[in-house]
Amino acid sequence: MELSYEVLGLLFLAALMAGWIDAIAGGGGLITIPALLLAGLPPATALATNKLQSSSGTLTAATYFISRGMVSVRANILPIIAISLGSIFGGWVLQQINAELLVLFIPLLLVSIGLYFLFFARNLDEERAPRMSAERYAVTAAPALGFYDGFFGPGTGSFSSTSLVLLRGMTIRNATAHAKLFNLTSNLGALFYFILFGQIAWVAGGVMVLGQMAGAYLGAHFAFRGGARIIRPVTVIVCFAMSLRVLISVWPW
Repeated sequence: MELSYEVLGLLFLAALMAGWIDAIAGGGGLITIPALLLAGLPPATALATNKLQSSSGTLTAATYFISRGMVSVRANILPIIAISLGSIFGGWVLQQINAELLVLFIPLLLVSIGLYFLFFARNLDEERAPRMSAERYAVTAAPALGFYDGFFGPGTGSFSSTSLVLLRGMTIRNATAHAKLFNLTSNLGALFYFILFGQIAWVAGGVMVLGQMAGAYLGAHFAFRGGARIIRPVTVIVCFAMSLRVLISVWPW
């Protein structure tokens, strides 16, 4: 379908804002999916196109953090593999069961994370003693995160960074950097599927890729420089917004 230059410009701005939010706390799909639907794209095409543009933003943010030594691909090979396998399994389970009842639990988890960062999280720019070894995290929490991303998806970035803060004792900056690398792992698998079998709107997606990359770079820079002062409030807002969005989408009005 053909989109006017005005609509493409608005999609670029939506992707720019979403990329900034995604790089810091995740949840950019709250902006881009409605924007694509409002532009007139069918739901299946909107989801496929959103995965294209969001993956480019995740790649940009992950590359930014890697280039600044905040996260290493080589040191995270085991959790990357575990997340990939978990994502594949989550996608398979999704097609075998009725997920509507399970989805109702997601807002509770998101609200819990928001409340944790709002009231209980302190000194997030300081490392803590890890409660779980890297190897144990890779074989327990990592595949669970991949499973959730393949099964449902929204909030994966917040779940990832929170688990790294709580279980691995990371600072919120390092947790955010690792979360981007982990999200990239599961996103690329889904993107490959959509390229082969999906209905991507390439013109709209290409414009949004540019916006996502610019927004993701700026967001990663803000997270790198600002630490908890930036990441904490954005995470709280995004978690509450995502929980509300999920409830609206599944509630039988």
